Amino acid sequence: MTDLDHLSTDPFDDDKLHEECGVYGTYGHAEAAAHAALGLHALQHRGQEACGIVSYDDEGQQFHSHKGMGLVGDNFSDGELMDQLKGNSAIGHVRYATTGGTVLRNVQPLFAEFEFGGLAIAHNGNLTNTQSVRRSLVRRGCIFQSDMDTEIIIHLVAISLYATVEDRLIDALRQIEGAYSLVAMTKDAIIGVRDPNGVRPLALGKLGDTYILASESCAFDITGAEFVRDVEAGEIIIIDKDGVRSIKPFGNNPGRFCVFEYIYFARPDSIIENRSVYEVRKAIGAELARENGVDADMIVPVPDSGVPSAIGYAAESKIAFELGIIRNHYVGRTFIEPTQDIRNLGVRLKHNANIQSVKGKRIILVDDSIVRGTTSKKIVDMMRQAGAKEVHMRIASPPTSWPCFYGINTPKRDKLLAAEKTIEEMAKLIGADSLDFITIDGMYRAVGEAKRDNATPQFCDACFTGEYPTRLRDNDEEEADERQPSLPLLAERGK
Repeated sequence: MTDLDHLSTDPFDDDKLHEECGVYGTYGHAEAAAHAALGLHALQHRGQEACGIVSYDDEGQQFHSHKGMGLVGDNFSDGELMDQLKGNSAIGHVRYATTGGTVLRNVQPLFAEFEFGGLAIAHNGNLTNTQSVRRSLVRRGCIFQSDMDTEIIIHLVAISLYATVEDRLIDALRQIEGAYSLVAMTKDAIIGVRDPNGVRPLALGKLGDTYILASESCAFDITGAEFVRDVEAGEIIIIDKDGVRSIKPFGNNPGRFCVFEYIYFARPDSIIENRSVYEVRKAIGAELARENGVDADMIVPVPDSGVPSAIGYAAESKIAFELGIIRNHYVGRTFIEPTQDIRNLGVRLKHNANIQSVKGKRIILVDDSIVRGTTSKKIVDMMRQAGAKEVHMRIASPPTSWPCFYGINTPKRDKLLAAEKTIEEMAKLIGADSLDFITIDGMYRAVGEAKRDNATPQFCDACFTGEYPTRLRDNDEEEADERQPSLPLLAERGK
């Protein structure tokens, strides 16, 4: 059975890049944990494997924590539980595993007691020098309780010789590489940090006298908070009883924000880096139509992520927008596929053809990306079986040819379809009459740049170009190990 013969209905094993994680923090609200739960609901798209909240109770001078596997609603809907998460400050996390296994000990926020008191940390992103730093810490006697890269920050804070929490955290962050948007909490403050490249998003909001940190602005809307601004690349925000302070210990940086957040990861109703995600996606669709137009009767989005780009494509091409595919939003993670026949029907659990709309029509399918090509092939087959006369496919991102090391769970490069095949070969494999992707410069125009600056790219677009903004120490070591010939068994030596 080949990759294209099987499609799992488990949304954590389909043909999409996964949404890393989401973080939320609030300071100065009587129901801080409840607000954190609401914020995590809004960020649920960024991770559905597990979630957690840690709060701090000033009166009892105690931290409270609850973590669980599964969705926010499955873990934080019980009133009695929420009453136990006392305090005026809280941080929360929704998780999709990019490092570390899917077990409870890896669920964030992480918490530890230090000389200065308790510290909780939640992290969105991925460190690229985890293994070398971890080995160094283990040699120093640090005992790890999880296999997450986030725990490295905890240990680096613990062994730092600086006096204040802020200085210890800065000291720790100077020793790590990669992408991180953090929210941390002490008994006195909430702290937000973006890495010097600003790869992952983090925003500041306000509700009355309460300040909030969240991965996306959509998390403010659910509580009626206002979006204040994005936390800048390399900036540390400290929120305490005196208000908000900002420091930039890593200097001023232009930033290399992940452009795939605009294409797929972020919720379309979020504002990130002063851009509406929804409007950017429509602009991408319009650019795609200008670059790769084809005669057709209707534009059909692959729901849900392809919808805004399909709207933009339809408006620019003057071709009718139709819902030729209907998505079932109630597919769970636990569907059992007992036979090959049932497996082959798996895609229909999530997508079903609107037969009366597509029969006899020339259609253009618009989707956000192609990773392995499994879903694309199934969708094209579905359109053929529904009677579509022609099936063209247009992709609202350049070809995904390189893995991401900054908090997105991508396959190795040899599993990425665009890394192994030409566009023509990809079209043949998925069964489309034609296939095209937006160009790099077209994508940049859609997000408001004239074109890509090849000397200093404005975004992290490494999954399309292979130009990574940081060193990839862990990956380089792994590749070196793979190239290293294995040693013979002791019994065989000297023969």
